[in-house]
Amino acid sequence: MAGSRTFVQEGIYDKFLEKAVEAAKAKKVGDPLLPDTENGPQISEEHTNKILGYIAQGQKEGAKLLTGGRRIARPGYFLEPTVFAGVTDDMTIAKEEIFGPVMNVLKFKTVDEVIARANDTEYGLVAGVVTKDLDNAIEISNGLRSGQVFVNCWMALNTNTPFGGFKSSGIGRELGENCLRNYLETKTVIIKRPERAMP
Repeated sequence: MAGSRTFVQEGIYDKFLEKAVEAAKAKKVGDPLLPDTENGPQISEEHTNKILGYIAQGQKEGAKLLTGGRRIARPGYFLEPTVFAGVTDDMTIAKEEIFGPVMNVLKFKTVDEVIARANDTEYGLVAGVVTKDLDNAIEISNGLRSGQVFVNCWMALNTNTPFGGFKSSGIGRELGENCLRNYLETKTVIIKRPERAMP
């Protein structure tokens, strides 16, 4: 669950960017076994280079790099938390899964618009909604084609809640009662009785 696209309503867009950059710069990057670490290393050099490639592609396509975007000079595969502004739906960093410490901030006006744009992807594992308006929370959650929608929280799963995605983000579910179906042997028996015609 490493979301990269962040849709922000236009009325708070500039203020949000200011706070996002502030938060990214303050993040503690380091040993993932230490309790105060917020960002650990990437899994491999290959993936680190892939993320750096996405960052370079974002800049090439016109996104504005506000902070981060570089490898940290220390042993391991550590990257600076990165924030992009001015991201549009057609940019590679908005269309593909980055799985790294990169936030792409996109501006929207209306609820209908953000639902349509959020769904305009081949993926659908996790989405998040932050709002004070319960009606908006319900409307957006119902409209999103995503296996999980977190409202005013993130990664708040437990073993009773089914986990899995829509579209190219997976088939079936883990956790919860639904996951038990993967272990069942379901049998179907169809019998045509000779004295009766099939309907």
